[in-house]
Amino acid sequence: MERRMSAQQLVLRQRAELVRALCCGGSSEGLESILDLLLSWGALVWEDYLNVCVAGKTLCSRTRELLDLAYSKGESTCCLLLAALSHVLPDAQKDNLRFGKCSNIQNSLEMPTSATLTLLSDRPDLVTQLRNCVEGALGILVEKGFITSSECEEIQLPVYTSSQQVRRLLDLVKCKGEVAAEVLLQFSKRIQKTVVPPNKNDTFTMSASVAEYQKKLCSSISAQSHFLSTYSDTGKFSLDDIYTEGLLELGQTSTQKSLNLEDVVGPVGTLNMEADTVLVSGEAGSGKSTFLQRLHLLWARKTVLHNYLLLFPFSCRKLNTEQQDLSLKELLFLHCCWPDRDQDQLFQFILDHPHLVLFTFDGLDEFKQTFSDDQRHCCPTQPAPMPVLFFNLMQGSLMKGVRKLVTSRTEAVPPILRQYLRKEVLLKGFSPDGIDCFVRKHHSDPGVASHVLESLWSNTALLGLCHIPVFCWIVSKCYKELLGFGNSGPQTITDVYLMVLQHFFHHRISKGNRLGKGWVQQHFDTIMRLGKLALQALENSHYIFSETEVQNGGVTEEDISKGFLIQSKNISFDGIHYEFLHVTMQSFFAALFIILDSNSNNHHTIKRLFQTPRPEGCLGILQAKKYDGPSTENPNLQITSTFVSGLLSKRHQSLLLQCHPIQTLNKKRKQVVKCVSRGMQNHFKSIPRPVKGEKKSMHAMPGFVWLIKCIYEMQDSEVAKNVVATLEVEHLKLTYCNIGPLECTALAFVLQHLQSPVGLQLDSNSVGDVGVEQLLPCLHVCHSLYLRNNNISDEGIAKLVEKGIQCQTFKKIALFNNKLTDVCTQHFAYLLKTKQNFLSLRLGNNNITAAGAEQLAEGLRCCQSLQFLGLWGNNIGDKGAEALSHALEDSRTLVWLSLVENGVGSAGAQALARVIRNSTTLDELWLSKNCITRDGVEYLVQALEKNSSVTSIWLRGNNLSPEEVEEFSLRESRLTF
Repeated sequence: MERRMSAQQLVLRQRAELVRALCCGGSSEGLESILDLLLSWGALVWEDYLNVCVAGKTLCSRTRELLDLAYSKGESTCCLLLAALSHVLPDAQKDNLRFGKCSNIQNSLEMPTSATLTLLSDRPDLVTQLRNCVEGALGILVEKGFITSSECEEIQLPVYTSSQQVRRLLDLVKCKGEVAAEVLLQFSKRIQKTVVPPNKNDTFTMSASVAEYQKKLCSSISAQSHFLSTYSDTGKFSLDDIYTEGLLELGQTSTQKSLNLEDVVGPVGTLNMEADTVLVSGEAGSGKSTFLQRLHLLWARKTVLHNYLLLFPFSCRKLNTEQQDLSLKELLFLHCCWPDRDQDQLFQFILDHPHLVLFTFDGLDEFKQTFSDDQRHCCPTQPAPMPVLFFNLMQGSLMKGVRKLVTSRTEAVPPILRQYLRKEVLLKGFSPDGIDCFVRKHHSDPGVASHVLESLWSNTALLGLCHIPVFCWIVSKCYKELLGFGNSGPQTITDVYLMVLQHFFHHRISKGNRLGKGWVQQHFDTIMRLGKLALQALENSHYIFSETEVQNGGVTEEDISKGFLIQSKNISFDGIHYEFLHVTMQSFFAALFIILDSNSNNHHTIKRLFQTPRPEGCLGILQAKKYDGPSTENPNLQITSTFVSGLLSKRHQSLLLQCHPIQTLNKKRKQVVKCVSRGMQNHFKSIPRPVKGEKKSMHAMPGFVWLIKCIYEMQDSEVAKNVVATLEVEHLKLTYCNIGPLECTALAFVLQHLQSPVGLQLDSNSVGDVGVEQLLPCLHVCHSLYLRNNNISDEGIAKLVEKGIQCQTFKKIALFNNKLTDVCTQHFAYLLKTKQNFLSLRLGNNNITAAGAEQLAEGLRCCQSLQFLGLWGNNIGDKGAEALSHALEDSRTLVWLSLVENGVGSAGAQALARVIRNSTTLDELWLSKNCITRDGVEYLVQALEKNSSVTSIWLRGNNLSPEEVEEFSLRESRLTF
């Protein structure tokens, strides 16, 4: 329940959210900007600032230090802290934060009496003014003898952003005395008069050689991107014919606004203005490479990204193979497109106009070396090892101003890189419509496409898998095998990959022969040779093989002819190179080798594969993830472990027994069960003791969802039951964890065996309607379900309510910011009529109108239990407010009601006044951002005179003059404006 809180209480209660907001991007710019403001307002003294900024502390530690300091200083400092947060944080990160009455506080300090004090009071403005002129300021101070050349070099270290360089300069000059401070302030005043906003007058003439190179680059990229190149045997598919858009959304926000291709590199969602690198993240097979290929093709056709004259595409898999030291110039021209003439002139154009250039890097997770900022490299003409060159491009030490677009799996992005990200965009795979579109594009025969789709919709577990494009491709490719399953189709990832394995072997046998039940044994040698090559390569982050490496691995021409190993299209070196048709297929063959190999060392391989994460908490997808084993260094090994679990399922035992003894399989199975169980226990042991008065809660830990998926792949209910037998929490939080339908299936498989009910929080994921259906088996152990920001529609709600009314313990649901309409209110009305123990219904920020409110009111009239009703951010208007009021005016349970931003006017306020007058339980009523006038507020005030139990009515942002706000505030203290 939300209450009117003091600034100190707001800082304390929102501590975790504030830490996440300031640390989410990994950049310290937000925290440092807040410190600038607090210093300028006098909320912090210099010693406070130095204590927070102690070298060596992590960003999260410094943030917590600041929150502790502000809290200890009291109400006024907390109020200024909240004001600074409101000023600095992007709108997207402020959605779920409360700033009380502190958000519009103005600086009321007296004018500074000295130059050094002015450096403090004007610090935020000085940082902005000087960040493009640091070198000039340092030059003057060196010239006048106030600072040394060594101090100048320390300030300009490439490790610091331009804003950080200014702050170090201000810190240094403050210690140099009044005269030095005056010189810097005079310099600042001069540049205010002469500085030109960036790019305003940035004109250029594109020479003939640049225009000629652009034309050649477009032609080269267009030729490379014309056909779908992600999977084997797809050269026949034009990208235009087969490409299906995936769901693109901003990471690190509480809203789920879909993005288009232009938005990815545009200003939408920018968190760190000083960074140049945009990350597009998603799980394996989510379509990241195909997305980049589409972007390249459209740029080459000059239909998108018109602001970028030159685009240079890179493959991290290819960069992995580069052994020589290269300069930036050599990297661009050797790895992308060689100029026919005027190389120097062209390269100088790139250096002079970085904002007109876009670099793309596909597959950061496949880069062999661990990201590091130990070795700085700033010279574009000096050769350096590929990792050094690449890392310095990412962090902006090299080619600052060039936009870099990088794709990677989320878990593979190290914390040290996150601080250099401009923003993160999540690629979440296909929507249900996307699956339909892809399958129909893949099959020229509409009848076949319809049969495949019917099979998918009848198997929701498989449908959940197909939200990942690579699985959708496999299902489409293996449609004959799929249709042959009848009603019992594949359920797990392992099932799908065994199906594609069978498909490839079947299509490579001679006509007249059949693939019998012993097909694994029949192709055992091929599987083992490819598996050994796959595993050894994965352990070394190796994905491209020379012809010699393939031959040395014992792989034969016949093995290659099966189609799993294909000629690489990315390598321009002499000789033939190979790669697996998809990196997940390489992981699958590695898993097959681990299971089928009789070598005793496999015991250690499995142990390393399931090395569990250290028990440290995480902030959703935003926290640094640390593992002891190779899974962090190489996320493909994590996929391999999932396949190992699935292959050891008893369902596949008969298939593997053809070529492996039962005793060995059982031994490996027991080891995997032991590893997974131990990993889960490590998570449970790390659960902190609850604060007095709060529920015992477990936040998602790194690797938790991975272990859940491993258990699901094993398809053993006893294992699932034993794993969660000792879990005793009241609240399980899995926000920002990339939970899609596939993960929902796995969660439900495991969580249905919990001993006592939990609140399951899955906010800000990709659950969708299919995911909702997959969660139903565990709904009976959920007393609360939080599904904010999950692309859920009325269709998903219908199924949820149908199951929910059968679950006695299910009492609360939150569905803020989904895709709900008035249709869903029919289902919720039925739920309210049927479940007389239901406590909380929150449907904020959807598309519910007065008609939906009227429908909901029908259920509310019959409900004798509801305590919390949230409809913030809909459009119910006066008519809807009146309908709800009539239904609630006799309620003896309602405690909290929110109709914020609903177009409610004074007529609606008059109706709500009756609820206030009659209620003995209502505590808070939220009516901010509506259209209520003086008359409406008068009704509310009169009702409050009859009710002493209501603690607050929120009325910010209504149609009231400042004088009316002041008058009502004096008349009734429980009104909050």
